[in-house]
Amino acid sequence: MTANIASAAPQAAPEGRYAIAVHGGAGRYEYDQFSDAQKAAYKAGLEDALRAAQKVLEANGTALDAVTAAAMSLENTPLFNAGKGAVLNAEGEVELDAAIMRGDTLEAGAVTGIKTVKNPILAARAVMEQSQHVMLQSAGAEAFARSVGLELVPNSYFITPQRREQLERAKASKEAMNLSKFGTIGAVALDRHGNVAAATSTGGMTNKQWGRVGDSPVIGAGTYADNASCAVSATGHGEYFIRATVARTICALVEYKGLSLEDAANQVVRDKLVKMGGEGGIIAVNTKGDVVLVMNTPGMFRGSLKEGGEPYTAILADE
Repeated sequence: MTANIASAAPQAAPEGRYAIAVHGGAGRYEYDQFSDAQKAAYKAGLEDALRAAQKVLEANGTALDAVTAAAMSLENTPLFNAGKGAVLNAEGEVELDAAIMRGDTLEAGAVTGIKTVKNPILAARAVMEQSQHVMLQSAGAEAFARSVGLELVPNSYFITPQRREQLERAKASKEAMNLSKFGTIGAVALDRHGNVAAATSTGGMTNKQWGRVGDSPVIGAGTYADNASCAVSATGHGEYFIRATVARTICALVEYKGLSLEDAANQVVRDKLVKMGGEGGIIAVNTKGDVVLVMNTPGMFRGSLKEGGEPYTAILADE
């Protein structure tokens, strides 16, 4: 089965205006860490994801379809730690997690530890739309994906020479967890109908063991969307993001305390997480079309686009 994320037949444009944000992971990135060619390639990958979402929204499609399209674009780009090009676990395999959520109904789907589904975000969406569950894991998630006809690939499809070298270096140095060595991809969107959605996908941590799962597929930690507040996708040191329920906390501060989206994100990412020792960042959008891209690290691969505007992409915090 070929996934169909296109919108239904075109319709008259509603009153609202769309907004999109994407990320490709936060970390301790430095100015001279990337060549000009590498920076251009990363930014091109981010812009491609923004354009994929924009194509959906320009046709009056849904935020859900838009974040699906953006996430798939990033999963298919080997530069980022999701889908093709994801990091390797201790056994030298790619293990993938993903989640998706829609803000109008609060429906959500997630998968963890899958190894053969070409686009994990489609598996997460299938769990949401074609099962009675929210999260499926490992072999069960694989069997479900197979049952609904998602495209499967050998694990070798995801593996790149760069990630093999990265794993070898990590094992040789016996390095502790290093935020610059892992990341996530994510997308949030507001459509012209006034609905928001969020999607997050990741390969987790280099050299991870024992089936470790981070925050990305955990609804409320790395992914959350609610029309009453906002949509959030997170990236960073997942253990801290789970403990702080980062995505849901930001939404709750907006919904129940009336904070602006920016103030809510800063309170969680630059205050609460910092005090806990957690590093990373988030992207978020609300139903007003406000977009925030907040991090407490030196950098985060990120981009945004609002209807009528031009794409913005950046890597370092001061860009």
